[in-house]
Amino acid sequence: MDNIIQTEGLSFRYEGSDTLALNNITLSIERGSFVAVLGHNGSGKSTLAKHFNAILTPTEGSCHIDGIDTREQDRLYDIRRRVGMVFQNPDNQIVATLVEEDVAFGLENLGVEPQEIRRRVDQALEVVGMEAFKLHAPHQLSGGQKQRVAIAGVLAMRTECIVFDEPTAMLDPRGRAEVMEAMKHLNRNHGVTVVLITHFMDEAAQCDRVVVMDSGSVVLDDSPERVFTQIGALRSLGLDVPQVTEFADLMRRSGINLPEGILTEEACVAEIEKLLTARQ
Repeated sequence: MDNIIQTEGLSFRYEGSDTLALNNITLSIERGSFVAVLGHNGSGKSTLAKHFNAILTPTEGSCHIDGIDTREQDRLYDIRRRVGMVFQNPDNQIVATLVEEDVAFGLENLGVEPQEIRRRVDQALEVVGMEAFKLHAPHQLSGGQKQRVAIAGVLAMRTECIVFDEPTAMLDPRGRAEVMEAMKHLNRNHGVTVVLITHFMDEAAQCDRVVVMDSGSVVLDDSPERVFTQIGALRSLGLDVPQVTEFADLMRRSGINLPEGILTEEACVAEIEKLLTARQ
């Protein structure tokens, strides 16, 4: 198995704290995968995400990015060239007055040749569906559009993996949908490894794998279908399940024989149609 991220016994304590923010986490993220990390506030999910980009480094244990130990300070460029981060507030990542200039910012700082910058900027904006806005001012864009510009800036750096730290938390439903579609497109059409830190269950249900954290530890790690069937366990952790999954569970409790693992409205409708057809 080809892992781009690997932690072994990773523990982390913030300076001045007596409590471990992360406690003995061993976790692998396979190249090309789409992984959601869930947990209530304070569970450690954002702290873990910052280890993947070497913003933080382990107190104990290790974190390797494509085989590189994140404690190697002289390899920070190599680590961040492989793993980029997109945060929840796109305004904090936008620094230029034009969209194309913002996407080019990181490349210019690296001294990339102008012709190559032009090529990468155009390509990155096309991938996220923002090529028509390259001469627009970022402050005139919607929240979802700004977040896609931030994603393009990371893509232009040619990162193999992008860690999204609650990127839709400040967006309206339309903006959330835009960013989710951009993430799925990156993963499925361009092979980018995506790690999504989120508190939206419906977003996690669209991923290939769900990791659930509590008190700095990983408590569940499986497919969305298997994780979200554990409704009682999730609620005990202060988490919900997708609405359609909860609806299907209520139907089963009422004696209607719907299968477990329903995560989408389309799947639920299809199963209900099967039952109605069988009764007719």
